[in-house]
Amino acid sequence: MKITVINGTEKQGVTYRLKEIFLENFRANAEITEYYLPKDCPAFCMGCANCILKGTHTCRDAAFIQKIVTSLLESDLIVMTSPAYVMHATGAMKALLDHLAYLWIPHRPDPKLFTKRAVIITQCLGAGARSSAKDIKHSLSWWGISEIEIFTGRLINNMVWENLTEKKRVSLTKKIKHLSEKLSAIDYKAPARVKAITKIKFLFCRKIQQSLHKDDPEYLDGKYWEEKGWLAKNRPWKKER
Repeated sequence: MKITVINGTEKQGVTYRLKEIFLENFRANAEITEYYLPKDCPAFCMGCANCILKGTHTCRDAAFIQKIVTSLLESDLIVMTSPAYVMHATGAMKALLDHLAYLWIPHRPDPKLFTKRAVIITQCLGAGARSSAKDIKHSLSWWGISEIEIFTGRLINNMVWENLTEKKRVSLTKKIKHLSEKLSAIDYKAPARVKAITKIKFLFCRKIQQSLHKDDPEYLDGKYWEEKGWLAKNRPWKKER
């Protein structure tokens, strides 16, 4: 199997340690590709919307973005990690997610994403881990991914792994290993389940795309939906007819 890991920071702190523990059950049988932000996506999205209006190749950062997207589409499991910075995902993670706006269901979602699985790993000193995970989950769900597992760790008094109490390190390790065991037991040859809410989002956006394509047949998103047969009876989670 193939795993793509997007690390929301280059720092090898508590989140990094938890991610490494999570991957232990997969390393013997998986091909793991990792990206570290901002190194592997060094520029902010400038909001030009060229990726949506003119195509992904027109993005000034396409060389970085499309390399990551290719890995995401080829993977069986997507792992997103980010410590909470001021109760949200890191700025570097947000910058990448902004770049991938064109993959949202209202635009040009890739059908491969609808049947993938993902896990989000985050932690924080005090509150903030849940809101950090929510930042990432929001994008993943709008890419079409339904099966998303979330790990949140709460630290107390210290943010350095070696300085955590043994009780806290054991607790975090036990929790992340449990999640790893659960996900490593999955048969990744079988596609992930597509939830009803994802299908509802798709059908709602389909109505919008039908109208947009009728008004402007050359609009890139509408043409994409038409080519995929989604404006008719095809659906991204089923084999095309």
